[in-house]
Amino acid sequence: MRLGVDFGTTRTIVAVADRGNYPVVAFEDSSGDLHEYFPSVVALRGTSLLYGFEALAAAASGAPTLRSVKRLLGAPEVAADTPVEIGGATFGLLTVLTGFLGALRSALGNASTIAAEVGAATECPSVVSVPAHAHGAQRFLTLEAFRRAGFDVTGLVNEPSAAGFEYTHRQGRTLNSGRNQVLVYDLGGGTFDASLVEVAGVRHDVIGSVGVNRLGGDDFDQVLAELALDAAGRPVLEEAARQRLRDECREAKERITPQAKRITLDVAGAPVTVAVEDFYAVAAGLVNASLEAMAPLVGALEDEVETIGGQVAGIYLVGGGSGLPLVPRLLRERFGRRVHRSPYPSASTAIGLAIAADPASGFALTDRLWRGFGVFRERSGGRGVRLDQLVDRNTALPAHGELSVTRRYRAVHNVGWYRFVEYADLTPDGEPRGDLAPFAEVRFPFDPALQGRYVLDAVPVQRWDHGPLVEESYRVDPHGIVSVRICDLDTGYSQVYGLGRGAE
Repeated sequence: MRLGVDFGTTRTIVAVADRGNYPVVAFEDSSGDLHEYFPSVVALRGTSLLYGFEALAAAASGAPTLRSVKRLLGAPEVAADTPVEIGGATFGLLTVLTGFLGALRSALGNASTIAAEVGAATECPSVVSVPAHAHGAQRFLTLEAFRRAGFDVTGLVNEPSAAGFEYTHRQGRTLNSGRNQVLVYDLGGGTFDASLVEVAGVRHDVIGSVGVNRLGGDDFDQVLAELALDAAGRPVLEEAARQRLRDECREAKERITPQAKRITLDVAGAPVTVAVEDFYAVAAGLVNASLEAMAPLVGALEDEVETIGGQVAGIYLVGGGSGLPLVPRLLRERFGRRVHRSPYPSASTAIGLAIAADPASGFALTDRLWRGFGVFRERSGGRGVRLDQLVDRNTALPAHGELSVTRRYRAVHNVGWYRFVEYADLTPDGEPRGDLAPFAEVRFPFDPALQGRYVLDAVPVQRWDHGPLVEESYRVDPHGIVSVRICDLDTGYSQVYGLGRGAE
């Protein structure tokens, strides 16, 4: 029993590998009805947290709820103990994630269409997903929560890369020697990703990826909610009522067809109507933002289809957000007939993950880091700082083992002060731009008298002409998670820094 698990902002979807087929798992709600998703919702009842369908039922009774918890993972300084507030109570982020995924694991074995198989299986190898642009802490916390929740995680795959597997599995006939690339456009509930994937048979090589942490279906729901409030005269609503309105907007948005003219919603007990064209007029800005983010993969976003490159077989629309008719319409206006929408847009990533989990599929993937890793150092005798790039953002991830980068130099201070960061991109001058996520701030003792004995925060940094030979080692695992080792080669003293481990 091999699973693909797409932990989504709004809904978590699971697919299973079954003799060359990859069906989506359905879960039972409290009424016994089946749904091809597990709600990514947390609620507080008393002092206990509830998850999934139980959380939805509690929310309907007025319980405080937390939705879109996945968005919290994208914050630059997120950590296991990042506080999450629900109804006035505070919990650690890793505790909330582990509880949710534990409830998902329990539902798979007790209230799903594969409950009998999961219950009988000694283990269920699972491949799970993260956004392509996820930083190291987001990747680490996702893996850690899945493992603590009882999943046997065998792989972590970027969401659009997984959807590329689903495209090849379902649309392989569109690929040939002349057009062997697919551009995956993944608009989910809370994030946007795009990846350009080159395909050679069952081999997939991700050429480039881009993403936006806070652009997805949630934002379309908020646009519709604001238009509804305008139509109702901007009544003052409590937060619970606002959340009910956003939920209703999400459901109404998912019912919009290409022929729809009006959307009817309830605001403060009174019906209001929003014209679809008015909704689209505002929501088009969100779609255009996704196109702008995708620009590095396709060159200038002109109207001519040739701008996406002669090798591109198609743009593949996946993710629940791409179900809004406006999205394929605007993309087809830009890119013509080479725009294809997955028949299962919400489940495409989960299906691709199940393919990745299935050794019999033969599919293989070369993915890339997509965030550079560097360190800020002093320059000009301490009068400024510069970023030294240590691992390039386009570095191919190892299929097995670790990628290693090593540097050696003679230290010139008694204490080294390192500020390690992950960055989305660099300017031509080598300055970081876009999303910047701190990795660790490290003080390392080059003076043997300080090694292992002192807290270095209060030790002044001084010029030292007889510094030791220092070795820095940077290792990147197959999941894109970096660890750092700094060693004084003269004394053998070393420290290791990594997500979830601090200094060792």
